[in-house]
Amino acid sequence: MPKQFRLPMILVHTPFLWVEGLTFFPWVFCRDANPPKWLLNHERIHLRQQLELGIFLFYAWYLVEFLVRLIQYRRRYLAYRNISFEREAYTNDKDLIYLKTRKTWAFWKYL
Repeated sequence: MPKQFRLPMILVHTPFLWVEGLTFFPWVFCRDANPPKWLLNHERIHLRQQLELGIFLFYAWYLVEFLVRLIQYRRRYLAYRNISFEREAYTNDKDLIYLKTRKTWAFWKYL
C-alpha cells in the first residue's frame, strides 16, 4: 500500500457558521475554535472526496443529489443526511484511521 499523504487543510474558526463544519478545499470552516477530532475527520473525508472529483464536480453532484433526496424524503435534514458524501462521512467520522484504509471513490457504495 502506498504511503498516505496528509491532506492539506486550512482550519478557519468561523463562530457565525450555521453548521458545525463546512469544507471547501483546502479550507475547513468550523464553528468551534477547537473542533472535536471526529468533526475534523468528517471534514477530511470531504476533502478527499473533493480531491477525487474536483471541487466544481463535487459541489454540482452534492447539490443535484440533495435535490433528488429532497424530492425523495421531503425533509431537508433527511435529504442532507442521505447524500452519498455525507453518508460516507457520517458512517466513518469516528474511525480516525479510516482515511488510511479508504479506497478511492469509496462514496459510490453509499449511493
